[in-house]
Amino acid sequence: MASRDLAESLLPGAGGDGTTSSSSHVEYDERAYDSDDKVSIAVSDSDSEDGGGDAGARPAAFSWRKLWRFTGPGFLMCIAFLDPGNLEGDLQAGAAAGYQLLWLLLWATAMGGLVQLLSARLGVATGKHLAELCREEYPPWAARALWAMTELALVGADIQEVIGSAIAIKILSAGTVPLWGGVVITAFDCFIFLFLENYGVRKLEAFFGVLIAVMAMSFAVMFGETKPSGKDLLIGLVVPKLSSKTIKQAVGIVGCVIMPHNVFLHSALVQSRKIDTNKKSRVQEAVFYYNIESILALIVSFFINICVTTVFAKGFYGSEQADGIGLENAGQYLQEKYGTAYFPILYIWAIGLLASGQSSTITGTYAGQFVMGGFLNLRLKKWLRSTITRSFAIVPTMIVALFFDTEDPTMDILNEALNVLQSIQIPFALIPLITLVSKEQVMGSFVVGPITKVISWIVTIFLMLINGYLILSFYATEIQGALVRSSLCIVLAVYLAFIIYLIVRNTSLYSRLHSAMTKSS
Repeated sequence: MASRDLAESLLPGAGGDGTTSSSSHVEYDERAYDSDDKVSIAVSDSDSEDGGGDAGARPAAFSWRKLWRFTGPGFLMCIAFLDPGNLEGDLQAGAAAGYQLLWLLLWATAMGGLVQLLSARLGVATGKHLAELCREEYPPWAARALWAMTELALVGADIQEVIGSAIAIKILSAGTVPLWGGVVITAFDCFIFLFLENYGVRKLEAFFGVLIAVMAMSFAVMFGETKPSGKDLLIGLVVPKLSSKTIKQAVGIVGCVIMPHNVFLHSALVQSRKIDTNKKSRVQEAVFYYNIESILALIVSFFINICVTTVFAKGFYGSEQADGIGLENAGQYLQEKYGTAYFPILYIWAIGLLASGQSSTITGTYAGQFVMGGFLNLRLKKWLRSTITRSFAIVPTMIVALFFDTEDPTMDILNEALNVLQSIQIPFALIPLITLVSKEQVMGSFVVGPITKVISWIVTIFLMLINGYLILSFYATEIQGALVRSSLCIVLAVYLAFIIYLIVRNTSLYSRLHSAMTKSS
């Protein structure tokens, strides 16, 4: 009986006596946010009227006040485009390829933007996020497999983000705080997140807005002081160039943009607003404003990525240091080349990196909440889910911090392995997303059209091929031993079989095969 009382006390909506109301139970099962936590969109009396369900279309008059009410989820989403892994990919691309890969950064951001817009559309139209819908759409074994893959992607991303934040702390403390100490400090960002979440969604979004502003100002100052070539920047954006020497950097740029957990996150974030999904006009309006907000957020993230890439293109392209630049020594190289007593570019770099690491680790914790709750339908209080999610990443990160030196070549191999780990998970976020937004039974009248569907599948296949190249490259160069390679081949076969299953599951071919197998059994 005592264990039952303890379990009930951990449920959302439970009172101090361990009781839980049935209404809160229903709300939790249906929504990523409790009703009281959601932000009201109404800016006038007409917005609150209980009109007909599908009557009317989206109001023609654009409202800046409404756009402000919807602003927030897109900026939390765009942080995944600015995490330390992306910054490292940017600086390495600039140092190794100069301005040549800016066009690829532009198109990679556009492809990532398409995926995120589809994710937001799914969350708004269905009132449920991607993890919840996967649990309902797929059989239990497949849903659990998707959950496991997403958790692995989260752990891989979080290790890189926490290490990036720890490196920034080490730089700002002039080396007095070791890497493991920075990891411990970063681990406590979970408490910052829980503290802010208790004060409402808008307070949390404002906090992330400040962190993004810090990044933008830090890297804009670096851009202004180093003065990259505007002409070369524009040429790099519009003229595609790719050589055999820069393929690795090109793959890194594309691979870093799409983060599997971010696809799940955005579909949940858009449910933080009170939207009547029974009214078509309200859903249309929400999709419209969320699209604008997401695009604006991605423009900001693209600006920051451009600043980082061009600064290192100007300073280190063609130099002896180009091949050895990473997150930790990048600031020192900048200081030696551009720093003065009145312009400590080392610390400006570290401040931007710290904002990147802190914001991305907190959003990773946020994403972990939705992923765990959605796939497993766990009715746990937010603080408990945050603690569990944070533990998944902090334990392996602490091991990395204790046993690896950031300047050791082994750390580069580990980073590459973590990139591969996240690349492996890409299909398990994109395929379910496109399958669901293309399904009328799920989306209703908001199902995507044939052109969007085709473009989405082209983007998905392209990203899978790019990441497949990264996986094969890592396999060929880093995996040794016949036994290990043979074992990985078996794992790869199972992996490909699962991807094929996800692709064909909603096709007529699968239905015929399933019917034939059912009859024969």
